[in-house]
Amino acid sequence: MSHDTYELKAEAREQVGKGSARAVRRNGKVPAVIYGDKQPPLAIALTYKDIYYKIHGGGFLTTIATIDVDGKKIQVLPKDFQLDPVKDFPVHVDFLRIGKDTQVNVDVPVHFINEDKSPGIKRGGVLNIVRHEVEFHCPANAIPEFITVDLTGANIGDSIHISAVTLPAGVKPVISDRDFTIATIAGSSAMKPETEETVEAAAPEAAPAAEEK
Repeated sequence: MSHDTYELKAEAREQVGKGSARAVRRNGKVPAVIYGDKQPPLAIALTYKDIYYKIHGGGFLTTIATIDVDGKKIQVLPKDFQLDPVKDFPVHVDFLRIGKDTQVNVDVPVHFINEDKSPGIKRGGVLNIVRHEVEFHCPANAIPEFITVDLTGANIGDSIHISAVTLPAGVKPVISDRDFTIATIAGSSAMKPETEETVEAAAPEAAPAAEEK
């Protein structure tokens, strides 16, 4: 799992719509909806402070949460949220109910390791990241926190494809029709030569002294 699960307390909302949502926000709460798992949508209101720090704390969309709705606990995965375009505070959140067999599509961050063991980077090459995140299809209760790309042995001109990454069981890339590129090692003007040879400048030999006659 990506992060430790957490719990949020919420109140059920009987009314929905823009007017109801505005009233919720005036009371210092954030309107939200829980949907999925073949059950009717459930409109709720969350405490502003709790949801604000969860959204801005990182990993929000890849971490399963438990929402306590008036004493009933529902396991969910945040699927989307809207922020105020000016003040950056949350104005609405969508949650997906998590059942026993729920599968989800999520964007998972890519982490790179062993840059110091890449001959290309050591020579002054540049790691060109094509995908900072990769979208995966996986069980909702087994979302990886990140995938790891090992740069050991990567040289100038090399490309790292998704097939080179070891994925957890049940985790599959959504793009399945090609072996897409995650990163490349590109050359740069600051590159060092592949092999450093010291060329000693040979001093010109002195001309032999002319024989005295």
